Amino acid sequence: MKKIWNEWLKEGAVIYCAIYTVTTIINSIGYLAQGIKNDPNGNWHELTRAVVVLIGVLAYELAMHLPVKNLLLRVVIVYAVTMPLVLCTVWLSGFIDPLSPGAYTDITINYTGLFILVSVIALIMQKVRRQKNA
Repeated sequence: MKKIWNEWLKEGAVIYCAIYTVTTIINSIGYLAQGIKNDPNGNWHELTRAVVVLIGVLAYELAMHLPVKNLLLRVVIVYAVTMPLVLCTVWLSGFIDPLSPGAYTDITINYTGLFILVSVIALIMQKVRRQKNA
């Protein structure tokens, strides 16, 4: 277990904490800048954010540690695993608060766009590393 912790769980935990903290602070600053002292979305919003960040960190960790050499195949596998988790999170949040009519479209566009952006950055970084090592 210690080997697993040191190889990837520790990194994932640090990334998770950092992203959750930064997104929460940015969200709070946004509300304060608008003169809103309390988060109108309440605690459920915080828990939903925590789950979404967890899925993002899971995607990162899968992409980094999945034993598949072909980068394109690895990206497709990670997306195929994490996108249903994102959609399930939206569906479950509908039991707490009513979803907007475009909730699934919005999350699909936002998650896919961010996923593609991060994947392209990873591809560029991989090519740069290969050129340095060659």
